[in-house]
Amino acid sequence: MFEHVVLLKFKPNVVIAEQEDTVKRVYDFKGKIPGIVDLSAGINITEEVEHTQGYTLGIRVTFENQQACRDYIQHPLHQNLLQSIGSFVEGIVVMDYPFA
Repeated sequence: MFEHVVLLKFKPNVVIAEQEDTVKRVYDFKGKIPGIVDLSAGINITEEVEHTQGYTLGIRVTFENQQACRDYIQHPLHQNLLQSIGSFVEGIVVMDYPFA
């Protein structure tokens, strides 16, 4: 199994509805992009605000293996999402790791 974790920092003028739409579009990946085992996405509601560093949206995708993650990165649905939110995002953190 292979985990792909993404944190997004949206520009200050981006409305919550745009972030909610991004979450919905991520959930649409399941069943449409091969190799996805599970995923979750959501808007950050932590009470530990001193640690958010402005990151407001989290995405976690579990893949069958690392190659499935590589294929996902190039998949048209993923690429379309990146193109559509690119102008709204001012920061991104990605972490990938294998697990048993």
